Amino acid sequence: MKEVEQTSQETVQYKGFLKRLNQQEGELKALYTSLYGTKGYKDLINLLRFKWSARSDSMLELDEKRLTHPLWYQDSAMMGMMLYVDNFAETFANMPARLDYLEELGITYLHIMPVFEMPEALNDGGYAVSDFTSIDERFGTNEEFDFFAQACHSRGISICLDFVLNHTSDEHAWALGAKEGDSNCQARYFIFEDRTMPDAYEKTVNEVFPVLAPGNFTYNAKMESWVLTTFNHFQWDLNYSNHEVFIEMARALLQLANRGVDIFRLDAIPYIWKEWGTSSRNLPQVHTLVRMFRLILEIVAPATIIKGEVVMAPQHVAPYFGTEKAPECHLLYNVTFMVELWNTLATRDTRMLAALIQDIPQTIPTGACWVNYVRCHDDIGWGFQESVARSIGYDPFEHKRFLINFYLGAFPGSFSRGELYESDPRTLDARNCGTCASLCGLEKGLIERDEYQQELAIKRIVLLHAFCMAANGIPILYSGDEIGQLNDYSYIYDMHKARDSRFLHRGKFDWSTASKRDDLRLPSSLIFKNMHRFIVLRKGEELIGSANQLSITPTDDHGVICMLVTPREEGEVTNMLVVLANFTEYQKMVNIDTSTSVLLREASWRDLAQGKEVRLSGSPVILGPYEILLLKRNV
Repeated sequence: MKEVEQTSQETVQYKGFLKRLNQQEGELKALYTSLYGTKGYKDLINLLRFKWSARSDSMLELDEKRLTHPLWYQDSAMMGMMLYVDNFAETFANMPARLDYLEELGITYLHIMPVFEMPEALNDGGYAVSDFTSIDERFGTNEEFDFFAQACHSRGISICLDFVLNHTSDEHAWALGAKEGDSNCQARYFIFEDRTMPDAYEKTVNEVFPVLAPGNFTYNAKMESWVLTTFNHFQWDLNYSNHEVFIEMARALLQLANRGVDIFRLDAIPYIWKEWGTSSRNLPQVHTLVRMFRLILEIVAPATIIKGEVVMAPQHVAPYFGTEKAPECHLLYNVTFMVELWNTLATRDTRMLAALIQDIPQTIPTGACWVNYVRCHDDIGWGFQESVARSIGYDPFEHKRFLINFYLGAFPGSFSRGELYESDPRTLDARNCGTCASLCGLEKGLIERDEYQQELAIKRIVLLHAFCMAANGIPILYSGDEIGQLNDYSYIYDMHKARDSRFLHRGKFDWSTASKRDDLRLPSSLIFKNMHRFIVLRKGEELIGSANQLSITPTDDHGVICMLVTPREEGEVTNMLVVLANFTEYQKMVNIDTSTSVLLREASWRDLAQGKEVRLSGSPVILGPYEILLLKRNV
């Protein structure tokens, strides 16, 4: 009887796959042929059939579960963390034992930083990939990863992995073949015997790392040719005008989806299509490729979703969500939101943050979801809205110099301790590195034995993360920030890391400190306790999920912001969350403009974290230094 039931289930699942294939293939074929004609199309369809047949029973069950709840990732229970396996647990063999800690904190989405085969030294933190599906031996084995993936799924934790679309390392099998003269391998890159085409390309395309990796091409002596290397000389750009590149990348993507990857972070997607005479950024063909990757996943592995890395202002990022009829990325980073949080903390002025929130596009597809964060593995680049800066009296160049120096700790009165990245003495431009705690003043307070400064630093850390959690989208913690880890200056003694100051905030996770998280005499424990508090209240609160929209109502103090969170659906607003945040170290008595919504004039509001009641009209609201209130109406 069990065998009959199993056969019946398999039949239903196969019919579901065929139905999805039949529904989506028309669009997939049209998109594919727009780039490649019919070359290789049959191979692609055969690949989809083969990869679905290789999908495990557990992944097929997860497909069915998520097909019945397609917006599972928008739930307010989604709470993310990003971490390095070697820093957190040394190898994948030890990761299952560390899941208790993540579960205690409330993590349901785990972004594992790059773990695939990479060169020993020149690997850009793992973003120079030598094999897209094999775990690098430094992090364990493929079998250990697979066991870890099963352990995560058993706890309801979704796994996110980076999938580097734009390039391979120069030690990838294709690159090695190209160096040996294999024409098929060479056709997968952009390789030129002289500088004619590279020089033409350089005229219209900017440099990504003008200081550390100037130019867009690298000369290879063995081939006696120039190779397109947008990011670093050891990262060779893939040629997506070659259909074999697309099919092979789709093969790798589906293989990983079958091994339990729930979310793919597609790295550097604006760069993946090149056209001479253009900027080779954000071209229409990029959207075609992303849409095809999504269709392929929807057909074969519908439990899996896509997160795009697009580092621009929200209005320029939003097109990568696609449209309601032709969606692309499920998730996108709200990078400028992060930048404006740090800008606001330094200036004690919320106006640029408020303007950014007002500019976040509201007309995005139903399935679209922002990803918000305070810190990550990367530097902070000061890509703020220059027109807004001018409108409130800031000179953009001077303001950027102020932020660079403030978070370096070189500006008078700064509480921050950080370092510079990509500092250019010609333009005076730079980016900033450092952990959240060190940038927020905890390092300075501890060194100076100043308990009041330590207290303010803790409040800053909690404020940034609580505001991030309240905003529309999935919040992502950077591992170590929940216990206030400080900068790790030991990287300068490692010859492979010393030139890259981003390793300042890529130190080993401090398990000794984490083990003392119940000792509330420690700053680290106070941070953990407050982080956990906001994570708990976020879960199950619909107005702190991802299917909402944000707006601003004015206050009479630039140091205080009042953000309104309301459901995204059109119609009369009958419920809202009011987020009131003081971005200064001073107590504030602030009046709120209640004319923007009749709900604001309701008699009583209650803070979700503390339980205290406040009135938003008729009298000022008192806020302590760096205090944040998440207010719901008393009904």
